Amino acid sequence: MKNIGARVYSYLRFSDPRQATGSSADRQLQYAQRWAAERGLMLDESLSLRDEGLSAYHQQHVKQGALGAFLRAVDDGRIPDGSVLIVEGLDRLSRAEPIQAQAQLAQIINAGITVVTASDGREYNRAGLKAQPMDLVYSLLVMIRAHEESDTKSKRVKASIRRLCEGWVAGTYRGLVRNGKDPAWVSWTGREWELVPDRVAAVRRALELYQQGYGAGRAAKLMYQEGYELTDWGIAGQQIYRLIKLPALRGAKRISVDGEDYLLEGYYPALLTETEYDELQYLASQRHRRRGAGVIPGIITGVGLTYCGYCGTALVAQNIMGRAKADGSLADGHRRLQCTAYSKQGGCTAGGSCSVVPVERALLNYCGDQINLQRLYESPDDGRAARERLAVLRREAAELERQLGKITDALLADESGAAPLAFVRRARELEQQLGEAQQRAQQAERELTSRASQAEPARAARWQALAEQVEAGDYAAREQVRQLVMDTFERIVVYMRGIGAEGRQSKNIDVMLVPKAGRPLLLRINRRSGDWRASEGS
Repeated sequence: MKNIGARVYSYLRFSDPRQATGSSADRQLQYAQRWAAERGLMLDESLSLRDEGLSAYHQQHVKQGALGAFLRAVDDGRIPDGSVLIVEGLDRLSRAEPIQAQAQLAQIINAGITVVTASDGREYNRAGLKAQPMDLVYSLLVMIRAHEESDTKSKRVKASIRRLCEGWVAGTYRGLVRNGKDPAWVSWTGREWELVPDRVAAVRRALELYQQGYGAGRAAKLMYQEGYELTDWGIAGQQIYRLIKLPALRGAKRISVDGEDYLLEGYYPALLTETEYDELQYLASQRHRRRGAGVIPGIITGVGLTYCGYCGTALVAQNIMGRAKADGSLADGHRRLQCTAYSKQGGCTAGGSCSVVPVERALLNYCGDQINLQRLYESPDDGRAARERLAVLRREAAELERQLGKITDALLADESGAAPLAFVRRARELEQQLGEAQQRAQQAERELTSRASQAEPARAARWQALAEQVEAGDYAAREQVRQLVMDTFERIVVYMRGIGAEGRQSKNIDVMLVPKAGRPLLLRINRRSGDWRASEGS
Protein backbone atom coordinates (compact mmCIF):
# COMPACT_ATOMS: atom_id res chain seq x y z
CA MET A 1 0.00 0.00 0.00
CA LYS A 2 1.37 3.34 -1.06
CA ASN A 3 2.05 5.84 1.78
CA ILE A 4 0.08 9.07 1.53
CA GLY A 5 2.36 12.09 1.17
CA ALA A 6 5.45 10.03 0.31
CA ARG A 7 7.78 11.78 -2.11
CA VAL A 8 10.94 11.15 -4.09
CA TYR A 9 13.99 13.35 -3.45
CA SER A 10 17.13 13.51 -5.54
CA TYR A 11 20.47 14.33 -3.85
CA LEU A 12 23.52 15.43 -5.82
CA ARG A 13 26.98 16.10 -4.42
CA PHE A 14 30.23 17.13 -6.12
CA SER A 15 33.44 17.57 -4.12
CA ASP A 16 34.68 19.82 -6.95
CA PRO A 17 32.15 22.31 -8.42
CA ARG A 18 33.65 21.69 -11.88
CA GLN A 19 32.13 18.20 -11.79
CA ALA A 20 28.67 19.79 -11.92
CA THR A 21 29.29 20.96 -15.48
CA GLY A 22 29.10 17.40 -16.83
CA SER A 23 26.08 15.29 -17.68
CA SER A 24 25.90 13.17 -14.50
CA ALA A 25 23.53 15.61 -12.83
CA ASP A 26 21.13 15.50 -15.80
CA ARG A 27 21.34 11.69 -15.90
CA GLN A 28 20.51 11.35 -12.23
CA LEU A 29 17.60 13.80 -12.48
CA GLN A 30 16.19 11.89 -15.45
CA TYR A 31 16.64 8.63 -13.54
CA ALA A 32 14.79 10.09 -10.54
CA GLN A 33 11.94 11.35 -12.73
CA ARG A 34 11.59 7.97 -14.44
CA TRP A 35 11.85 6.03 -11.15
CA ALA A 36 9.14 8.17 -9.53
CA ALA A 37 6.82 7.98 -12.57
CA GLU A 38 7.08 4.20 -12.78
CA ARG A 39 5.98 3.90 -9.16
CA GLY A 40 3.34 6.59 -9.20
CA LEU A 41 5.22 8.88 -6.81
CA MET A 42 5.89 12.59 -7.10
CA LEU A 43 9.45 13.85 -7.48
CA ASP A 44 9.88 16.87 -5.22
CA GLU A 45 11.88 19.22 -7.45
CA SER A 46 11.14 22.25 -5.26
CA LEU A 47 13.54 21.00 -2.54
CA SER A 48 17.04 21.44 -3.94
CA LEU A 49 19.32 18.78 -2.46
CA ARG A 50 22.56 19.74 -4.13
CA ASP A 51 26.00 20.14 -2.55
CA GLU A 52 28.70 21.48 -4.85
CA GLY A 53 32.28 21.73 -3.66
CA LEU A 54 31.51 20.14 -0.28
CA SER A 55 33.57 17.18 0.88
CA ALA A 56 31.86 14.00 2.14
CA TYR A 57 35.21 12.89 3.61
CA HIS A 58 35.39 15.93 5.90
CA GLN A 59 31.59 15.88 6.40
CA GLN A 60 31.18 19.42 5.04
CA HIS A 61 27.99 18.36 3.25
CA VAL A 62 26.49 17.40 6.63
CA LYS A 63 27.84 20.31 8.67
CA GLN A 64 26.95 23.06 6.23
CA GLY A 65 25.24 21.55 3.20
CA ALA A 66 21.95 20.25 1.87
CA LEU A 67 22.41 16.70 3.19
CA GLY A 68 22.74 18.04 6.72
CA ALA A 69 19.48 19.96 6.26
CA PHE A 70 17.81 16.78 4.96
CA LEU A 71 19.04 14.73 7.96
CA ARG A 72 17.71 17.38 10.35
CA ALA A 73 14.37 17.26 8.53
CA VAL A 74 14.41 13.46 8.96
CA ASP A 75 15.04 13.83 12.71
CA ASP A 76 12.24 16.39 12.99
CA GLY A 77 9.79 14.06 11.22
CA ARG A 78 9.27 16.47 8.32
CA ILE A 79 10.05 13.86 5.64
CA PRO A 80 6.93 11.67 5.09
CA ASP A 81 7.21 7.97 5.89
CA GLY A 82 7.73 5.90 2.73
CA SER A 83 9.65 8.65 0.92
CA VAL A 84 12.64 7.86 -1.30
CA LEU A 85 16.09 9.47 -1.52
CA ILE A 86 17.90 8.86 -4.81
CA VAL A 87 21.68 9.23 -4.97
CA GLU A 88 24.22 8.30 -7.60
CA GLY A 89 26.00 5.97 -5.17
CA LEU A 90 26.48 5.46 -1.44
CA ASP A 91 29.78 7.33 -1.67
CA ARG A 92 27.77 10.46 -2.48
CA LEU A 93 26.12 10.16 0.95
CA SER A 94 29.35 9.80 2.92
CA ARG A 95 33.05 9.08 2.68
CA ALA A 96 33.57 9.28 6.43
CA GLU A 97 34.81 6.40 8.56
CA PRO A 98 32.61 3.35 7.78
CA ILE A 99 30.96 3.23 11.21
CA GLN A 100 29.94 6.89 10.89
CA ALA A 101 28.83 6.50 7.27
CA GLN A 102 26.68 3.48 8.10
CA ALA A 103 25.12 5.35 11.04
CA GLN A 104 24.00 8.11 8.66
CA LEU A 105 22.52 5.54 6.25
CA ALA A 106 20.76 3.85 9.19
CA GLN A 107 19.39 7.21 10.35
CA ILE A 108 17.64 7.64 7.00
CA ILE A 109 16.42 4.05 6.69
CA ASN A 110 15.13 3.89 10.28
CA ALA A 111 12.97 6.95 9.54
CA GLY A 112 11.05 4.86 6.97
CA ILE A 113 12.90 6.28 3.95
CA THR A 114 14.27 4.16 1.10
CA VAL A 115 17.70 5.00 -0.32
CA VAL A 116 18.08 4.21 -4.05
CA THR A 117 21.48 4.21 -5.78
CA ALA A 118 21.14 5.24 -9.43
CA SER A 119 24.48 3.70 -10.44
CA ASP A 120 23.32 0.10 -9.78
CA GLY A 121 19.59 0.40 -9.06
CA ARG A 122 19.89 -1.02 -5.54
CA GLU A 123 17.28 -0.13 -2.93
CA TYR A 124 18.02 0.07 0.79
CA ASN A 125 15.14 0.03 3.27
CA ARG A 126 14.24 -1.86 6.46
CA ALA A 127 12.12 -4.49 4.76
CA GLY A 128 14.73 -5.16 2.06
CA LEU A 129 17.64 -5.39 4.49
CA LYS A 130 15.66 -7.73 6.72
CA ALA A 131 14.95 -10.02 3.76
CA GLN A 132 18.50 -9.71 2.31
CA PRO A 133 20.98 -9.06 5.17
CA MET A 134 23.92 -9.36 2.75
CA ASP A 135 22.83 -6.02 1.24
CA LEU A 136 23.84 -4.46 4.54
CA VAL A 137 27.26 -6.11 4.27
CA TYR A 138 27.54 -4.88 0.67
CA SER A 139 26.71 -1.30 1.72
CA LEU A 140 29.40 -1.49 4.41
CA LEU A 141 31.99 -2.71 1.88
CA VAL A 142 31.11 0.17 -0.46
CA MET A 143 31.56 2.64 2.39
CA ILE A 144 34.89 1.09 3.41
CA ARG A 145 36.18 1.39 -0.14
CA ALA A 146 34.94 4.99 -0.48
CA HIS A 147 36.59 6.01 2.80
CA GLU A 148 39.89 4.32 1.91
CA GLU A 149 39.95 6.05 -1.48
CA SER A 150 39.34 9.45 0.07
CA ASP A 151 41.77 8.78 2.92
CA THR A 152 44.53 7.78 0.49
CA LYS A 153 43.83 10.83 -1.67
CA SER A 154 43.82 13.09 1.38
CA LYS A 155 47.19 11.76 2.55
CA ARG A 156 48.70 12.25 -0.91
CA VAL A 157 47.36 15.79 -1.17
CA LYS A 158 48.65 16.66 2.32
CA ALA A 159 52.07 15.19 1.54
CA SER A 160 52.21 17.23 -1.65
CA ILE A 161 51.21 20.43 0.15
CA ARG A 162 53.79 19.76 2.86
CA ARG A 163 56.55 19.32 0.24
CA LEU A 164 55.55 22.58 -1.47
CA CYS A 165 55.51 24.45 1.85
CA GLU A 166 58.90 23.10 2.84
CA GLY A 167 60.20 24.06 -0.59
CA TRP A 168 58.86 27.59 -0.17
CA VAL A 169 60.41 27.98 3.28
CA ALA A 170 63.74 26.65 1.95
CA GLY A 171 63.57 28.98 -1.06
CA THR A 172 63.55 26.20 -3.66
CA TYR A 173 59.92 26.62 -4.78
CA ARG A 174 58.02 29.77 -5.75
CA GLY A 175 54.82 28.49 -7.35
CA LEU A 176 51.19 28.06 -6.35
CA VAL A 177 50.25 26.24 -3.13
CA ARG A 178 46.58 25.25 -3.28
CA ASN A 179 45.36 25.14 0.29
CA GLY A 180 42.63 27.14 1.98
CA LYS A 181 41.15 30.37 0.71
CA ASP A 182 43.26 33.11 -0.78
CA PRO A 183 42.40 36.75 0.01
CA ALA A 184 39.87 38.43 -2.25
CA TRP A 185 42.23 41.31 -3.07
CA VAL A 186 44.62 39.13 -5.11
CA SER A 187 44.17 37.16 -8.33
CA TRP A 188 46.34 34.36 -9.76
CA THR A 189 47.42 35.11 -13.33
CA GLY A 190 48.82 31.63 -13.97
CA ARG A 191 52.34 32.81 -13.18
CA GLU A 192 52.02 35.11 -10.18
CA TRP A 193 49.64 36.89 -7.81
CA GLU A 194 48.50 40.36 -8.75
CA LEU A 195 46.48 42.89 -6.78
CA VAL A 196 42.83 43.61 -7.58
CA PRO A 197 42.62 47.44 -7.37
CA ASP A 198 38.97 47.73 -6.26
CA ARG A 199 39.42 45.16 -3.51
CA VAL A 200 42.71 46.69 -2.38
CA ALA A 201 40.96 50.05 -2.04
CA ALA A 202 38.23 48.39 0.05
CA VAL A 203 40.80 46.73 2.33
CA ARG A 204 42.67 50.00 2.85
CA ARG A 205 39.41 51.79 3.66
CA ALA A 206 38.43 49.09 6.16
CA LEU A 207 41.79 49.35 7.91
CA GLU A 208 41.55 53.13 7.96
CA LEU A 209 38.12 53.04 9.63
CA TYR A 210 39.27 50.41 12.12
CA GLN A 211 42.27 52.53 13.10
CA GLN A 212 39.96 55.50 13.57
CA GLY A 213 37.95 53.51 16.09
CA TYR A 214 34.87 52.54 14.10
CA GLY A 215 33.12 49.38 15.24
CA ALA A 216 32.90 46.65 12.61
CA GLY A 217 29.17 47.03 12.05
CA ARG A 218 29.30 50.77 11.57
CA ALA A 219 32.41 50.57 9.39
CA ALA A 220 30.73 47.96 7.16
CA LYS A 221 27.62 50.14 6.85
CA LEU A 222 29.68 53.18 5.93
CA MET A 223 31.72 51.24 3.37
CA TYR A 224 28.53 49.88 1.82
CA GLN A 225 27.24 53.43 1.45
CA GLU A 226 30.53 54.42 -0.15
CA GLY A 227 30.30 51.54 -2.63
CA TYR A 228 33.14 49.33 -1.34
CA GLU A 229 33.08 45.52 -1.45
CA LEU A 230 35.56 43.25 0.31
CA THR A 231 34.33 40.09 -1.46
CA ASP A 232 31.88 39.02 -4.17
CA TRP A 233 29.27 38.69 -1.41
CA GLY A 234 29.54 42.33 -0.39
CA ILE A 235 30.69 43.38 3.06
CA ALA A 236 29.84 42.46 6.64
CA GLY A 237 31.15 43.54 10.02
CA GLN A 238 32.75 40.18 10.86
CA GLN A 239 34.83 40.38 7.68
CA ILE A 240 36.63 43.41 9.09
CA TYR A 241 37.47 41.68 12.38
CA ARG A 242 38.85 38.68 10.44
CA LEU A 243 40.67 40.92 7.97
CA ILE A 244 42.86 42.72 10.49
CA LYS A 245 44.38 39.43 11.73
CA LEU A 246 45.38 38.07 8.32
CA PRO A 247 49.15 37.76 7.75
CA ALA A 248 48.30 38.06 4.04
CA LEU A 249 48.17 41.84 4.66
CA ARG A 250 51.97 41.74 4.92
CA GLY A 251 52.24 39.17 2.12
CA ALA A 252 52.43 35.91 4.10
CA LYS A 253 50.23 32.84 3.75
CA ARG A 254 49.46 30.67 6.79
CA ILE A 255 48.91 26.95 6.12
CA SER A 256 48.23 24.13 8.58
CA VAL A 257 48.77 20.51 7.51
CA ASP A 258 47.85 17.85 10.08
CA GLY A 259 48.61 20.20 12.96
CA GLU A 260 51.90 21.40 11.45
CA ASP A 261 51.87 25.14 10.71
CA TYR A 262 53.73 26.85 7.89
CA LEU A 263 54.07 30.58 7.27
CA LEU A 264 55.01 31.28 3.65
CA GLU A 265 56.67 34.69 3.70
CA GLY A 266 56.40 36.81 0.56
CA TYR A 267 53.69 34.59 -0.94
CA TYR A 268 51.36 37.50 -1.83
CA PRO A 269 52.06 41.13 -2.77
CA ALA A 270 52.16 42.97 0.57
CA LEU A 271 49.70 45.74 1.43
CA LEU A 272 51.38 46.62 4.73
CA THR A 273 55.00 46.81 5.84
CA GLU A 274 56.11 44.67 8.79
CA THR A 275 55.99 47.72 11.06
CA GLU A 276 52.49 48.71 9.90
CA TYR A 277 51.26 45.15 10.44
CA ASP A 278 52.77 45.00 13.95
CA GLU A 279 51.11 48.31 14.80
CA LEU A 280 47.78 46.95 13.55
CA GLN A 281 48.12 43.81 15.71
CA TYR A 282 48.99 45.90 18.75
CA LEU A 283 45.94 48.04 18.07
CA ALA A 284 43.75 44.93 17.80
CA SER A 285 45.07 43.56 21.09
CA GLN A 286 43.80 46.55 23.06
CA ARG A 287 40.53 45.55 24.70
CA HIS A 288 38.82 48.93 24.70
CA ARG A 289 39.91 50.14 21.28
CA ARG A 290 36.49 49.83 19.65
CA ARG A 291 33.62 52.17 20.38
CA GLY A 292 31.21 50.93 23.02
CA ALA A 293 27.46 50.59 22.74
CA GLY A 294 26.62 54.04 24.18
CA VAL A 295 24.56 56.52 22.20
CA ILE A 296 27.22 59.24 22.62
CA PRO A 297 30.77 57.89 22.09
CA GLY A 298 32.89 58.47 25.17
CA ILE A 299 36.22 60.27 24.83
CA ILE A 300 37.74 59.18 28.14
CA THR A 301 35.24 56.49 29.21
CA GLY A 302 34.91 52.96 27.89
CA VAL A 303 38.60 52.87 27.03
CA GLY A 304 39.90 51.17 30.19
CA LEU A 305 42.03 54.17 31.19
CA THR A 306 39.91 56.34 33.48
CA TYR A 307 39.69 55.72 37.23
CA CYS A 308 38.39 57.32 40.40
CA GLY A 309 41.23 59.02 42.30
CA TYR A 310 39.69 58.22 45.69
CA CYS A 311 38.99 54.49 45.48
CA GLY A 312 40.75 53.37 42.28
CA THR A 313 37.70 51.82 40.60
CA ALA A 314 36.74 52.54 37.01
CA LEU A 315 34.74 55.59 35.99
CA VAL A 316 31.91 55.07 33.51
CA ALA A 317 29.71 57.31 31.41
CA GLN A 318 26.18 58.12 32.52
CA ASN A 319 24.17 59.80 29.77
CA ILE A 320 20.72 60.79 31.00
CA MET A 321 18.97 60.30 27.66
CA GLY A 322 15.55 60.87 29.22
CA ARG A 323 16.53 64.54 29.42
CA ALA A 324 17.58 64.78 25.77
CA LYS A 325 16.67 67.90 23.84
CA ALA A 326 14.56 67.90 20.68
CA ASP A 327 17.71 67.54 18.53
CA GLY A 328 18.91 64.55 20.59
CA SER A 329 21.69 66.47 22.39
CA LEU A 330 22.15 66.67 26.15
CA ALA A 331 22.85 69.54 28.49
CA ASP A 332 26.34 69.46 30.03
CA GLY A 333 25.01 68.37 33.40
CA HIS A 334 23.23 65.38 31.89
CA ARG A 335 26.43 63.82 30.56
CA ARG A 336 28.26 62.53 33.60
CA LEU A 337 31.21 60.58 34.96
CA GLN A 338 30.25 58.08 37.64
CA CYS A 339 32.36 56.06 40.08
CA THR A 340 31.35 52.40 39.82
CA ALA A 341 32.12 51.69 43.49
CA TYR A 342 29.95 54.62 44.58
CA SER A 343 27.05 53.63 42.27
CA LYS A 344 27.14 50.07 43.65
CA GLN A 345 27.48 51.27 47.24
CA GLY A 346 30.90 49.74 47.38
CA GLY A 347 32.36 52.16 49.87
CA CYS A 348 33.69 55.13 47.88
CA THR A 349 32.74 58.01 50.19
CA ALA A 350 34.36 60.85 48.25
CA GLY A 351 33.31 59.93 44.71
CA GLY A 352 29.89 60.02 43.14
CA SER A 353 29.42 61.69 39.79
CA CYS A 354 30.28 64.89 37.97
CA SER A 355 29.80 66.34 34.51
CA VAL A 356 32.28 64.89 32.02
CA VAL A 357 31.99 67.90 29.69
CA PRO A 358 34.49 70.23 31.46
CA VAL A 359 37.00 67.36 31.65
CA GLU A 360 36.68 66.70 27.91
CA ARG A 361 36.96 70.41 27.07
CA ALA A 362 40.05 70.87 29.23
CA LEU A 363 41.74 67.80 27.77
CA LEU A 364 41.07 68.88 24.18
CA ASN A 365 42.17 72.43 24.94
CA TYR A 366 45.38 71.28 26.59
CA CYS A 367 46.31 68.91 23.77
CA GLY A 368 45.51 71.58 21.20
CA ASP A 369 48.78 73.31 22.12
CA GLN A 370 51.84 71.79 20.44
CA ILE A 371 54.15 72.64 23.34
CA ASN A 372 51.88 70.75 25.71
CA LEU A 373 51.76 67.78 23.35
CA GLN A 374 55.53 67.75 23.05
CA ARG A 375 55.80 67.60 26.83
CA LEU A 376 53.48 64.59 26.94
CA TYR A 377 55.73 62.72 24.51
CA GLU A 378 59.01 63.51 26.28
CA SER A 379 60.06 60.19 27.74
CA PRO A 380 62.41 60.36 30.75
CA ASP A 381 63.95 56.99 29.86
CA ASP A 382 63.52 57.19 26.06
CA GLY A 383 61.75 53.81 26.03
CA ARG A 384 64.47 52.11 28.10
CA ALA A 385 61.99 50.38 30.41
CA ALA A 386 60.03 48.89 27.51
CA ARG A 387 63.21 47.61 25.88
CA GLU A 388 64.42 46.10 29.14
CA ARG A 389 61.08 44.33 29.62
CA LEU A 390 61.32 42.91 26.09
CA ALA A 391 64.84 41.68 26.77
CA VAL A 392 63.66 39.93 29.96
CA LEU A 393 60.80 38.23 28.12
CA ARG A 394 63.15 37.06 25.37
CA ARG A 395 65.55 35.63 27.97
CA GLU A 396 62.65 33.76 29.61
CA ALA A 397 61.64 32.28 26.25
CA ALA A 398 65.25 31.30 25.48
CA GLU A 399 65.63 29.57 28.86
CA LEU A 400 62.40 27.62 28.38
CA GLU A 401 63.55 26.64 24.90
CA ARG A 402 66.87 25.43 26.35
CA GLN A 403 65.09 23.31 28.99
CA LEU A 404 62.75 21.86 26.41
CA GLY A 405 65.70 21.02 24.17
CA LYS A 406 67.43 19.09 26.97
CA ILE A 407 64.33 17.02 27.70
CA THR A 408 63.75 16.40 23.98
CA ASP A 409 67.36 15.19 23.58
CA ALA A 410 66.91 12.88 26.55
CA LEU A 411 63.73 11.42 25.10
CA LEU A 412 65.36 10.87 21.71
CA ALA A 413 68.37 9.22 23.34
CA ASP A 414 66.17 6.70 25.16
CA GLU A 415 66.40 3.65 22.87
CA SER A 416 63.99 1.61 24.97
CA GLY A 417 61.03 3.63 23.65
CA ALA A 418 59.54 3.71 27.16
CA ALA A 419 60.29 7.26 28.25
CA PRO A 420 59.32 8.11 31.87
CA LEU A 421 55.85 9.62 31.99
CA ALA A 422 57.15 12.49 34.11
CA PHE A 423 59.54 13.46 31.28
CA VAL A 424 56.72 13.51 28.75
CA ARG A 425 54.50 15.61 31.03
CA ARG A 426 57.32 18.05 31.70
CA ALA A 427 57.97 18.38 27.97
CA ARG A 428 54.32 19.23 27.37
CA GLU A 429 54.35 21.78 30.19
CA LEU A 430 57.46 23.42 28.79
CA GLU A 431 55.95 23.53 25.30
CA GLN A 432 52.91 25.35 26.67
CA GLN A 433 55.03 27.74 28.77
CA LEU A 434 57.30 28.44 25.79
CA GLY A 435 54.32 29.27 23.58
CA GLU A 436 52.96 31.67 26.19
CA ALA A 437 56.36 33.29 26.73
CA GLN A 438 56.83 33.79 22.98
CA GLN A 439 53.39 35.39 22.76
CA ARG A 440 54.26 37.81 25.60
CA ALA A 441 57.53 38.72 23.94
CA GLN A 442 55.79 39.26 20.61
CA GLN A 443 53.19 41.49 22.27
CA ALA A 444 55.92 43.53 24.00
CA GLU A 445 57.77 43.87 20.69
CA ARG A 446 54.61 45.15 18.98
CA GLU A 447 54.03 47.61 21.79
CA LEU A 448 57.60 48.89 21.53
CA THR A 449 57.25 49.21 17.76
CA SER A 450 54.00 51.09 18.17
CA ARG A 451 55.51 53.47 20.70
CA ALA A 452 58.54 54.06 18.50
CA SER A 453 56.25 54.99 15.63
CA GLN A 454 54.61 57.57 17.90
CA ALA A 455 57.86 59.34 18.66
CA GLU A 456 56.58 62.19 16.54
CA PRO A 457 53.59 63.51 18.54
CA ALA A 458 50.20 64.09 16.99
CA ARG A 459 49.91 67.59 15.61
CA ALA A 460 48.08 70.07 17.80
CA ALA A 461 46.19 71.24 14.72
CA ARG A 462 44.50 67.86 14.55
CA TRP A 463 43.40 68.09 18.18
CA GLN A 464 42.14 71.63 17.58
CA ALA A 465 40.15 70.68 14.49
CA LEU A 466 38.62 67.68 16.23
CA ALA A 467 37.82 69.79 19.31
CA GLU A 468 35.75 72.13 17.15
CA GLN A 469 33.90 69.20 15.57
CA VAL A 470 33.27 67.63 18.99
CA GLU A 471 31.84 70.91 20.26
CA ALA A 472 29.53 70.93 17.22
CA GLY A 473 28.21 67.46 18.14
CA ASP A 474 30.09 65.41 15.53
CA TYR A 475 30.13 61.81 16.85
CA ALA A 476 32.68 60.63 14.28
CA ALA A 477 35.09 63.28 15.59
CA ARG A 478 34.51 62.00 19.13
CA GLU A 479 35.58 58.54 18.00
CA GLN A 480 38.77 59.91 16.47
CA VAL A 481 39.60 61.82 19.66
CA ARG A 482 38.95 58.59 21.56
CA GLN A 483 41.76 56.99 19.55
CA LEU A 484 44.12 59.90 20.19
CA VAL A 485 43.45 59.59 23.91
CA MET A 486 44.26 55.86 23.84
CA ASP A 487 47.40 56.46 21.80
CA THR A 488 48.61 59.21 24.16
CA PHE A 489 47.69 58.22 27.71
CA GLU A 490 48.41 55.22 29.92
CA ARG A 491 45.98 56.24 32.65
CA ILE A 492 43.61 59.08 33.55
CA VAL A 493 42.80 59.58 37.23
CA VAL A 494 39.89 61.86 38.14
CA TYR A 495 39.36 63.50 41.53
CA MET A 496 35.80 64.75 41.15
CA ARG A 497 36.04 67.09 44.16
CA GLY A 498 39.72 67.92 44.05
CA ILE A 499 42.66 65.92 45.30
CA GLY A 500 41.87 66.90 48.85
CA ALA A 501 38.23 65.79 48.49
CA GLU A 502 37.21 69.38 49.14
CA GLY A 503 33.48 68.60 49.50
CA ARG A 504 30.37 68.54 47.40
CA GLN A 505 30.59 72.26 46.63
CA SER A 506 34.15 72.15 45.32
CA LYS A 507 34.69 74.37 42.28
CA ASN A 508 37.41 72.17 40.82
CA ILE A 509 37.91 68.75 39.28
CA ASP A 510 41.49 67.51 39.44
CA VAL A 511 42.66 65.18 36.67
CA MET A 512 45.98 63.37 36.68
CA LEU A 513 47.11 62.56 33.13
CA VAL A 514 49.65 59.74 32.90
CA PRO A 515 51.06 59.70 29.35
CA LYS A 516 52.58 56.64 27.70
CA ALA A 517 55.81 58.58 27.51
CA GLY A 518 56.74 61.53 29.71
CA ARG A 519 55.87 62.57 33.22
CA PRO A 520 52.42 62.64 34.87
CA LEU A 521 50.63 65.95 34.63
CA LEU A 522 47.91 67.44 36.85
CA LEU A 523 45.10 69.53 35.39
CA ARG A 524 42.99 71.55 37.83
CA ILE A 525 39.73 72.15 35.99
CA ASN A 526 36.92 74.57 36.80
CA ARG A 527 33.83 72.33 36.86
CA ARG A 528 31.62 74.99 35.25
CA SER A 529 33.76 76.67 32.59
CA GLY A 530 36.28 73.93 31.82
CA ASP A 531 39.15 76.40 32.30
CA TRP A 532 42.30 74.74 33.57
CA ARG A 533 45.78 75.21 34.89
CA ALA A 534 48.49 72.60 34.73
CA SER A 535 51.35 71.46 36.91
CA GLU A 536 53.66 68.44 36.73
CA GLY A 537 52.56 65.49 38.85
CA SER A 538 54.68 62.96 40.67
